[in-house]
Amino acid sequence: MAKKRIILASTSPRRKELAGTMGLDFEIVPSNYEEDMNKKIPPKDLVIEFSHGKASDVAKKYNEGIVIGVDTIVVFKDKMLGKPKDRKHAFQMLKGLSGKTHEVYSGVCLIDCKTKKIIKDFEVTKVFFRKITDDEINKYLDTGEYIGKAGAYAIQGLASIFVKKIEGCYFNIMGLPVYNLNQNLKKMGVNIFDYDKWKGNKI
Repeated sequence: MAKKRIILASTSPRRKELAGTMGLDFEIVPSNYEEDMNKKIPPKDLVIEFSHGKASDVAKKYNEGIVIGVDTIVVFKDKMLGKPKDRKHAFQMLKGLSGKTHEVYSGVCLIDCKTKKIIKDFEVTKVFFRKITDDEINKYLDTGEYIGKAGAYAIQGLASIFVKKIEGCYFNIMGLPVYNLNQNLKKMGVNIFDYDKWKGNKI
């Protein structure tokens, strides 16, 4: 069976890295879809809508291939935490998350450009932070790792020392729920092991 063309509607370096780790051959095509962050709908519905918007914007440019759209948000006490505006804002975010639990939601949308089949799904992961001192927060902020990160932290970096435990998919917190994506790719007729990286190669 011929491999299906895969198009990732995202410019996120982390998503690119994780999709590459899965062994997929894919193209990156940025989406021009604009998210309306002021919508008052549940987090899971929001990320599903955003991921569908991203995928749809790119899919209309192609006659064949599978377009993948993903959107991830951090939610704390039913409030969405975006990227911090500045260091002070980042401090307030981390201070709020200290000793508490928050959720990371990702919407996943796959569109088959030939058949027009659409799959919309979501993933949620609970993240438990230990108590963090003000000194620890400030020293973390000194690293600059928080810049451009939703919730003001990167779990794959130094912020991992703040995480007591998680419930759910770890990779979802990084922005690409790998298990969820693979399950939905199967429904689109895509088998990860058909890709060259995994053919007769010793890892």
